[in-house]
Amino acid sequence: MTKKIIDLANSELEDKIKKEVQALRFTKNFRSASAEEWYVFLESYHDPKTGGAAGKAIIHYDLQGNRDIYINTTIIFDAPELYNEELDPLVYAIADELVNRLVGYANTLLSVHAGRNSYEAEYIR
Repeated sequence: MTKKIIDLANSELEDKIKKEVQALRFTKNFRSASAEEWYVFLESYHDPKTGGAAGKAIIHYDLQGNRDIYINTTIIFDAPELYNEELDPLVYAIADELVNRLVGYANTLLSVHAGRNSYEAEYIR
């Protein structure tokens, strides 16, 4: 039987992913009692108008009773370079790291807005 899994990531992109994830920073702004907004800062990507945060993450807590917590997370990237389809693995890695750091192990519905690299995912833990 032949191997059917092919690794498409090149070493240059893997180095870029590692660099960006290690340098990932964010600052928090409160939106309401049930939602948070975080500005996302990346090493190599910035908002073209302000030169600041490359994007933002909005986390909305939908509390149902006292034992069920559903979290909706939206990540919006403002850096147009991240809309390049070749950087899809980078966008995915950054979004995954943001969910891990900001939401943790909670069940999460994720929506990522990054031009052609936009996607939706569900994290169930």
